[in-house]
Amino acid sequence: MTTGTAGVAATARIVARDDGRGGTSLPVLEGDGPLALRRTRGSGAEARVMLVGAMSGPLGGDHFTVEAGVEEGARLRVGSAAATIALPGQAKGEARYDVRLTVADGGALSWLPEQLICANGSDLYVTTRVDVGARGRLVLREEQVLGRAGEEPGRLVSRLVLRVGGRTLLDQELACGPGAPGGWDGPAVLAGQRAVGQLVVVRPEFAAEPPAPQVLGDGAAVMPLAGPAALVSAVAPDALRLRRLLDEALTSLG
Repeated sequence: MTTGTAGVAATARIVARDDGRGGTSLPVLEGDGPLALRRTRGSGAEARVMLVGAMSGPLGGDHFTVEAGVEEGARLRVGSAAATIALPGQAKGEARYDVRLTVADGGALSWLPEQLICANGSDLYVTTRVDVGARGRLVLREEQVLGRAGEEPGRLVSRLVLRVGGRTLLDQELACGPGAPGGWDGPAVLAGQRAVGQLVVVRPEFAAEPPAPQVLGDGAAVMPLAGPAALVSAVAPDALRLRRLLDEALTSLG
């Protein structure tokens, strides 16, 4: 971890490996500063890790990075102990939160953190880049909430890039809050809602039988991608409703 007038820079790293005995080992599990990692009780061959926020943030000027790599035959599930709250800080400039995920052929990753809340006055740029092998499996959930209860939102720019088997299947960016392009809260984007989320599911069997596009409830849609993957996009008035929509979508995908 490094600190200075520009904010805090911190990195957390996870490597999951087949232990050769029907389970998954974690030869690399390290975090510093505000990014603490804890292994929890797993299930079967799956290892489980919780990301624990040891400090407030990200604040203005901070740069957090989380990296996770799942090797062939390994199974990893990552969650977080609580929501992450982006706050304004003494340092000027935007805060950055980068997530870098890799899943090898035959590996499986469930990336299921709690919500990211952009408090009033915050300025956050989030990038999530995922590389999955052609025979890898992924469940990734992102949830963003614009402002805490009763307050105006901070500024959020969120980019999600997915590559499967070396091909880019998804590259999308969403900008919301003060300073974002006009119309972000209009009917074509958030329609006045305060919570937005994505669910990405990658399964090799989708190459032969892709899921059908469908609308789920009021505010969620399932869209097959041009490869063995599907994207669910959802908007909702609050975090609780958003989670229900994404959970229903995951169930619908089997």
